[in-house]
Amino acid sequence: MAQGQGMAQGQGMAQGQGAWSDQDGAGRVLSLFSEGFGGSSHGVWASPGRVHPIGDHVDYKGRLSLPVALPHRTFVAVSHRQDGRVRLATHMDAKVPRWEGVPHEIVPGRVDGWAANAAGPAWALRQAGLDVPGFDMAITSSVPVGAGLSSPAAIERAAALGLSAVADQPLPLGDDDAGRAPLARLCVRAENEVAGAPTGGLDQAASLRARARHALLLDCRDISASQVELPLERLGLELVVIDTRASHSLSDGQYGQRRADCEAAAMLLGVESLREFADRTDWSALDGELAALPGRLRPRARHVVTEIWRVTGFVDAVRSPDVERAGRLIVESHVSLRDDFELSVAELDCAVEASLAAGAVGARMTGGGFGGSVVALVPRDAVASVARSVVAEAERCRLPEPEVHRASAGEPGRRIL
Repeated sequence: MAQGQGMAQGQGMAQGQGAWSDQDGAGRVLSLFSEGFGGSSHGVWASPGRVHPIGDHVDYKGRLSLPVALPHRTFVAVSHRQDGRVRLATHMDAKVPRWEGVPHEIVPGRVDGWAANAAGPAWALRQAGLDVPGFDMAITSSVPVGAGLSSPAAIERAAALGLSAVADQPLPLGDDDAGRAPLARLCVRAENEVAGAPTGGLDQAASLRARARHALLLDCRDISASQVELPLERLGLELVVIDTRASHSLSDGQYGQRRADCEAAAMLLGVESLREFADRTDWSALDGELAALPGRLRPRARHVVTEIWRVTGFVDAVRSPDVERAGRLIVESHVSLRDDFELSVAELDCAVEASLAAGAVGARMTGGGFGGSVVALVPRDAVASVARSVVAEAERCRLPEPEVHRASAGEPGRRIL
């Protein structure tokens, strides 16, 4: 079956929601727009979720990350309003399907949930000097919610693309990386200040700056980026994303605490960021240099430093290509996230172990942690057996039945209609 689709029931696993085509996604969101507001929109924009083959919790404070844009996307339809009001509608939250207000209510601390992600970019664009009018916006998505695949931020990025286009003075966005980077930075500000999630920018970069069939090597020290080809088809491999159905949230304080721990560790080590520390030390000296850190700060710093090294090692392995080394680094990343950063839960560990036992080259948790998804690098002829193994092991451990998705490195956010 095509990459990016949920696996079939006949392959012995829960069927995940597949990625939607441009036509399907546009049709769904335009239907919602018509139902909610009447009339027609000014266009449809789409933005993908993201996954990391490696490199979690190293994006803030100047570190290296390696996100991939997924084929699963959020779609928005937008139209400006003459009366200055803002109306939002979505299929993603049955309990709160609508939000209405005025621009001065879209400020930090006044909007929450999915509405903060949809309306937050309007605030960030205004802060940047754009005259964003009132607007109607409909939002729908094939990005699994609560799976650690950046579903809230996908709303934000699709909304930013649409709002920047319907503003009275549209933001000049080029198709090149330089043209996309400013909007990515505005999305980071919206997520940090309006949605209240202290993320570091890799989600926004993956969505707006990545390319199909590539990972994005993002240097968060200066927000520069380079494309890393993922020759999966040539190597007979696939990315498989396993939604464990253990939901998580980046606004529950755990993510922020990990970030604060890393900043405290950097201060005690006498560096601006742990990236500087990683640049000046090596494996042989690491434990000795971290010994002075108190309590949990030591393992937190060890994860970040070693993950930075694993990102560069993984890029080298992919370019070689050295599949065995790439897989080993993925597994080491999971162990570090589980033991040093203490982010994993039973559902994630179970899916990783089952994937590896069934033939995955590498598998690790991905995203903010405490739930969400696992990403696995799997030989194409082992995908079905990995899927069966993951579901069977979850059942044996009396855990929620996971959804397994074949994935691919998808296209960046863009206007589709």
